[in-house]
Amino acid sequence: MAAQKINEALEHIAKAEKYLKTGFLKWKPDYDSAATEYWKAAVAFKNAKQFDQAREACLREAEAHENNKALFHAAKAYEQAGMMLKEMQRLPEAVQLIEKASMMYLENGTPDTAAIALERAGKENIDVCYRLIENVSPEKAVQLYQQAASVFENEERLRQALEMLGKASRLLVRGRRLDEAALSLQKEKSIYKEIENYPTCYKKTIAQVLVHLHRNDYVAAERCVRESYSIPGFNGSEDCAALEQLLEGYDQQDQDQVSEVCNSPLFKYMDNDYAKLGLTLVVPGGGIKKKSPNAAQDKARGPAAVGSHADEEEDEYSGGLC
Repeated sequence: MAAQKINEALEHIAKAEKYLKTGFLKWKPDYDSAATEYWKAAVAFKNAKQFDQAREACLREAEAHENNKALFHAAKAYEQAGMMLKEMQRLPEAVQLIEKASMMYLENGTPDTAAIALERAGKENIDVCYRLIENVSPEKAVQLYQQAASVFENEERLRQALEMLGKASRLLVRGRRLDEAALSLQKEKSIYKEIENYPTCYKKTIAQVLVHLHRNDYVAAERCVRESYSIPGFNGSEDCAALEQLLEGYDQQDQDQVSEVCNSPLFKYMDNDYAKLGLTLVVPGGGIKKKSPNAAQDKARGPAAVGSHADEEEDEYSGGLC
């Protein structure tokens, strides 16, 4: 069966090459007919599980369509070539071709198809693409997500745009690209505010503040909270109260207060990448410890009390720890 399909594919390629030849009575190649034969060859190679040869046939089909000024069909062929690379686990090359196809769809005036192609390249429930996004090429994944978000936003498909932006923001945080993450989160929050999803705006504000504090930019973090007072319901919410407490602790270099806020359920049950920012947040200078009650009493009672307290501690351990 496989051998028969391979022979069938080779016959189609031979026909395609014949259509491309020129001569005394044929001055121009027949790109349209050649593209059709290359497509048939690609299908036959794919059925025979010869994915590399199918990819090559798709690329030749795309070239023929481009020479024929048929951008949409060329994009489709490039996308199919990318799918063949996915089958071979050649993920970076696959996403490069799918990205190229999406740009050609846009140029052709079909943004919906471009969005579908980009979504297919980065959709998490497709195992191969998931590995690409999370492990193989996170930088390329961020670019793809942002492009997809832009396409969806232009088409007023805001739910899909937010999904893509959210993935981009989390990958930027994971890669410690915090300046870009701050901008991406602001974009998310603006769209959530536009569609009046105010509770999610509060969560995005928390994420923004954590990112800004990890950038050591207290001013930007404070401004972010101040600007959020204009969001209906934010002032007086538990999110607002927690952020005010966090900023107070950070400003006073009180690591205990900062850690208490960041270990609260409100912060710990955020998306994992943002929760980690909270758990690893350290105030400038390493922070100061709160004074113990004994220290406060000793200060009030004077030097003699301090000496007495020290003697008590020494007596407590005079016999050794055991």
